[in-house]
Amino acid sequence: MKTVSNCVEDILISQPYLEEALSRNIINFSALALELTEPISKMLKKDVKAGAIMMALRRYNPPITLTNSVKMKRVIQNLGDITVRSNLTDYTVKNSETLIDNHAKILARINQESKLFYTFTRGIHESNIIISSSLNDFIKDSLKLESFIAVQEGLSAISINLPQDNSKIAGLYYHFFKRLAWEGIVLYEVISTTNEFTILVEDKYVDQAFAAIKRVKS
Repeated sequence: MKTVSNCVEDILISQPYLEEALSRNIINFSALALELTEPISKMLKKDVKAGAIMMALRRYNPPITLTNSVKMKRVIQNLGDITVRSNLTDYTVKNSETLIDNHAKILARINQESKLFYTFTRGIHESNIIISSSLNDFIKDSLKLESFIAVQEGLSAISINLPQDNSKIAGLYYHFFKRLAWEGIVLYEVISTTNEFTILVEDKYVDQAFAAIKRVKS
């Protein structure tokens, strides 16, 4: 049977900003309890008193990753270089039997120009190529028989080198996404490898996004 505590936990997990503010003791418990009275009453299908909700809020234990653990601080402080690449284009095409062969032509061209920015991601139904805009004509010609889902120019990539033990830290990416969201920065694409994390944004956001990530690191 669902309890008031269960409902409080469900609400806080679905609203990570609220959960973090609660973990930092910067929320008025009484005011929050009053605000949650109606939704929790609906969840339990009975009237619930604000006092019971406030008690559940005070007893709630947030995940350790939201309490600035020593391990998380160490990883963030050890973030590597932040690199910005501009003048990029993002191509999304429908997967087909010919896409891999056409993609091989693109790889052959890229091997001739080592300074180009390039990533390729293959999903279940579509594939994505992000590449320096200087090759736009070549890409469009190489993929002229493919079905384009989206093409977006005027993009910039911000790449962050991560410590080698980053894959064992729960909540690391949350810190980046939280900061970017708070500052109203729209992410066009997110790419990651084991020790590297890249966000793709429209050019108008790149300075603001770079500054936001720097603040996470500092």
